[in-house]
Amino acid sequence: MKFLVFAFILLCLSSNIKAQDPAFQTFYEKSLFMETPRYAETIEFCRKLDQASPILKYATFGKSPQGRDLPLLIADKNSNFTPEAVRKSGNAVILIEACIHAGESDGKDAGLMLLRDIAIYKKNLPLLDHVTILFIPIFNTDGHERFGPYNRINQNGPKEMGWRTTAQNLNLNRDFLKADAPEMKAWLSLYNAWLPEFFVDCHVTDGADFQYTMTYALETKGNMEKDLSAWTTDVCESYLVSEMKKSGYPVFPYVQFRNWHDPRSGLTLGVAPPMLSQGYTAVQNRPGLLIETHMLKPYKARVTSTYNMLEHTMELLNKEYKTLQTLIKKADEFTSGETFRKEPFPVNFSESYADSTKIEFLGFEYTIDTSDLTGGLWFKYDNQKPTIWQLTMFPNCTADKFVSLPEAYLIPPQCTAIIEGLKLHAIKITPLQKEITLEVKSSRFRNVNWQKRPYEGHHKLTYELSDSIEQRTFPSGTLLVDMNQRTARVIAHLLEPASPDSYAAWGFFDGYMEQKEYSESYVMETMAREMLRNNPALKTEFNQKKNSDKAFASDPDAMLNWFYSKSQYWDSNFNLYPVVRILKKSELDKITR
Repeated sequence: MKFLVFAFILLCLSSNIKAQDPAFQTFYEKSLFMETPRYAETIEFCRKLDQASPILKYATFGKSPQGRDLPLLIADKNSNFTPEAVRKSGNAVILIEACIHAGESDGKDAGLMLLRDIAIYKKNLPLLDHVTILFIPIFNTDGHERFGPYNRINQNGPKEMGWRTTAQNLNLNRDFLKADAPEMKAWLSLYNAWLPEFFVDCHVTDGADFQYTMTYALETKGNMEKDLSAWTTDVCESYLVSEMKKSGYPVFPYVQFRNWHDPRSGLTLGVAPPMLSQGYTAVQNRPGLLIETHMLKPYKARVTSTYNMLEHTMELLNKEYKTLQTLIKKADEFTSGETFRKEPFPVNFSESYADSTKIEFLGFEYTIDTSDLTGGLWFKYDNQKPTIWQLTMFPNCTADKFVSLPEAYLIPPQCTAIIEGLKLHAIKITPLQKEITLEVKSSRFRNVNWQKRPYEGHHKLTYELSDSIEQRTFPSGTLLVDMNQRTARVIAHLLEPASPDSYAAWGFFDGYMEQKEYSESYVMETMAREMLRNNPALKTEFNQKKNSDKAFASDPDAMLNWFYSKSQYWDSNFNLYPVVRILKKSELDKITR
């Protein structure tokens, strides 16, 4: 009996020694929770986990512009490491992403420890009972290696960190829909191969000082199918908030302040547009969780809270995986059907101030002074004086821009960038096999204005649209995008020019808004007079424009170009949106019969 007791004690001691094995301590732990590893050290640790455990596999899913592999760790209890094998097993898939902003490394260190604890130390191994993990420890690999101590002015640790943007100076978390960056193109291929049921994006937030180590965002305000939204609110959010409080890290929704930096002005909740990570997965009919640890909290507390949130998310998915899979299947079926298109589709949301509620918010005392240096407001927080604020919350959002969705879109074959972009999003495209004449809805841009400053490598633009119904003939090779597919929400945001995240709004169709032919003044002066003689109504229109537009009235070239635009010589394709909509099912049927 004494021998058995002694053997048991030895076994416990040896297990504890294994748990403390320096070979499986992360760089972060070895630094006493003060530092994060570089790219090479991160990859080395991922490979070591792969070699030590049959339930972990290290892979890559693309390359950065500077030639770095984009790393991926796959964790599956039954060593199913392909989408096909995982689907066959019935597991749900969670994609966890870290270092999309490479200076925000909390998720990388938390994720490496979580997978190490599961696979090597067998801690919480049941988290893989019904869930397969895809973990991207560093998404922005090039930005990660722009390493230094001064990359995040507002951030309290680690000692050194990466840079926010890629080597091409692109913010990947503005790129999910337009997909300019090579890294994002690779991510979309990965995402659409696996179609994970749940997504987590790990960040560190800026903003005011308050007590919460972590805030979070879940899409529950109308940009996702209603039953999925209800599950996200009633089940997912409720569970995560409760469990994080039990873990000693109470959380609060990721809010904006009605007046910047001033919590007492009121809190607002928003809807993430699809250019952002969790906004993109929402229009793919799959919930996404945004984690935002607080930049002023110690690095260890931030990493630990991220670890806990990932752990609780895994617990939830193991309990709810079948329900979530069923809801996603129903959402995909709904989105790909005719019923989805019967109601106007919202392409933009804004905060609503119509309703409000009082909430308790864990903050710090602060004062607002006028700066004697700049004359601006100077917010001074005292984190030695915690307080509970009674604040006004504006929890609702309003859809403020709608479109009527067609049966299908037609895209001319010369729009190669658009066609390749649609393919990246796994959108089904079919070339027409013969020339055909159809009744379609066509749009033309007017009052086009480009913003002066670049934004993510583009000069975004605003415009008005004039729509018309017309008969058009389309050659063979024209691309058909049928809306009877699960990606219909993605298609709408990309191809409806009223969407702020559309290809048109990002400037992909700028060439169609350029005038390419001009008249000579000595020709147009004569022709303009002849046009006025033959068309009295034109003379009235011309005089009205001169009287209402002083800049026009003082610009001879503008006036002659106006007459040119009224002539038969004017370019009929100028400002014409090259993508058209098929509104009637009978017209779509002509293509397929």
